[in-house]
Amino acid sequence: MLQRVQKIIANAGITSRRRAEELIAEGKVKVNGKVIGLGDKADPDRDNIIVDGKKLELGKKLYVMFHKPVDCLTTLDDPKGRKTIFSYLPFKTRLIPCGRLDYKTEGLLLLTNDGDWANKVMHPRYEVEKTYLVTLDKEFRHEDLEKVKKGVWIDEFGAETRPAKVRYASEDKKTIEITIHEGKNRIVRRMMKAMEYNVARLMRTRVGNLDLGELRRGTHRKLSNKEIMMFK
Repeated sequence: MLQRVQKIIANAGITSRRRAEELIAEGKVKVNGKVIGLGDKADPDRDNIIVDGKKLELGKKLYVMFHKPVDCLTTLDDPKGRKTIFSYLPFKTRLIPCGRLDYKTEGLLLLTNDGDWANKVMHPRYEVEKTYLVTLDKEFRHEDLEKVKKGVWIDEFGAETRPAKVRYASEDKKTIEITIHEGKNRIVRRMMKAMEYNVARLMRTRVGNLDLGELRRGTHRKLSNKEIMMFK
């Protein structure tokens, strides 16, 4: 079946759709020996597709939940030699992280080689909720609960965050559970900093209806068909 080539490339899991479009625009994608343009289509089952000099291989789709530990990067490799999430994963297939967790944040991270599925997890228009446990250096004030529910002003963005769900998650009120729709870089840490809190621990516990559960740090599991269909 004919599909746009950038979609085929993204679905193969070698890069994002945006980067696939850039590669096409740069003349680095060929179909059956001919350089193609944006919007051109191909049949992934019949056509020979070359991306940046390498033949595009369409393998079996993988959908993985990983409990990212702290002190590792959500990237393929690091010039400084720091540990990455792929140090913990045994798969030879290149997997796309569905969003990122920063170096000091742990918790639920989804990975796949299905570009469309990853896009539905990550893209803001699908409004997939993400839930975090945030442990702070002091008691979280009640008035700040209300502030989070309405939106917190972030100087770096020059705007307020979107309304979020928030509740206390410990008796000493130093740990809160916050559920957001936004995917901006370090958004939870920025919110806490704007309200003059220091984050002692940050863990993502849920993405959509997928819960981290008892999955141990540094381990992974494949998603069930039912779980995969949550984002189809």
